[in-house]
Amino acid sequence: MAGPGTLYLVPAPLDFGCTEQAPITQVMPAGTLEVAARLSHWICENAKSTRAYLKRVGEVQPLTQALQSLSLQELPRDVHKKGDHAGGFDAKPLLAPALDGHDIGLVSEAGMPAIADPGSSVVRAAHELGLRVVPLVGPVSLVLALAAAGLNGQNFAFVGYLPQQPGPRAQRIRELEALALRSGQTQLFIETPYRNAALWQSLLETLRPGTRLAVATGLTLPHAQVACRTAAQWKQKAGGPPSDTPAVFLIGV
Repeated sequence: MAGPGTLYLVPAPLDFGCTEQAPITQVMPAGTLEVAARLSHWICENAKSTRAYLKRVGEVQPLTQALQSLSLQELPRDVHKKGDHAGGFDAKPLLAPALDGHDIGLVSEAGMPAIADPGSSVVRAAHELGLRVVPLVGPVSLVLALAAAGLNGQNFAFVGYLPQQPGPRAQRIRELEALALRSGQTQLFIETPYRNAALWQSLLETLRPGTRLAVATGLTLPHAQVACRTAAQWKQKAGGPPSDTPAVFLIGV
């Protein structure tokens, strides 16, 4: 009898939702594409976007099964919209095929699943079931942004999304700035692209003049940009991050 299957954490390109897409072979290693092409069982945020991703994979690495025959299980909407690390969701039923000997791929809509994306409940369930968990190599926007920002890469924290309301958002920015200035720890956060402008304005209005602020947009795309300046220097420049492209924001010293 065959043993249990493996849970593979399969990265996806960072161009999800962007009008422009990079050639998949430029952003995904051949080994990752090979594994993705052979998997017949998937856990995902959205079946439609996963099929679109696997179609791109199949254009350079033939799929072992037709797209229509793949088993795609979606995480519940509350899980992938509100996050799943706090618990309350039992992902073990999603892993039943692995207990029957099938390898399973876990994929999010961009980047590495379970990093700034849902999936930790599935990984946790796999460990509880004694399944092998293998993370594959691919783009992780947070790490790329941190490396290119020139801020402290020895001590950093990703804090997710900031509050949407202006008052609480400004208060959170002041808290993160104080922590960065006191400890030297770089603070990373993200926002839904259409709210980039509001967050940017709040950062410029709230941060101290000498605090360093970095923003990385369009990572892995031809028009990718990463810039780091003091808040005072940013105020002298027009514009900000685009409202149709994912961005990573960083503050530090």
